Amino acid sequence: MPSPRLAAAAAPALCASVLALGPAASARHAPAAPHRAAVTRVSVVAATPSEFRFKLSKRVVRRGTVVFSIRNRGALPHDFKVHGKKTKLLSPGKSATLRVVFKKAGRYPYLCTVSGHAAAGMKGVLRVR
Repeated sequence: MPSPRLAAAAAPALCASVLALGPAASARHAPAAPHRAAVTRVSVVAATPSEFRFKLSKRVVRRGTVVFSIRNRGALPHDFKVHGKKTKLLSPGKSATLRVVFKKAGRYPYLCTVSGHAAAGMKGVLRVR
């Protein structure tokens, strides 16, 4: 058994060692922060290069949340529909955003739901991987 004098002399050094290891040791055992999936942003321009076309900044996205920013640059009202969600009808020069969650990989059609616009070419397919 160590003498009381030896124990008293070693105590400050021992405390300093524990304090020095404290935060670093606890950080190693702290639970990991939950992984936060990144949001994919896709810019959509309606009526470019012609009145009945969409131009998307990305046609292939990863699974998860996708925020579409739609701008109508045409002379007619348009909307944008994908995966069961759609924007309101956008007058010329107006914009809207649409937040969609894609849980599965696949091909997802998008289109303008105004009568005759999809038939005139205002449609396409978004690939989700």
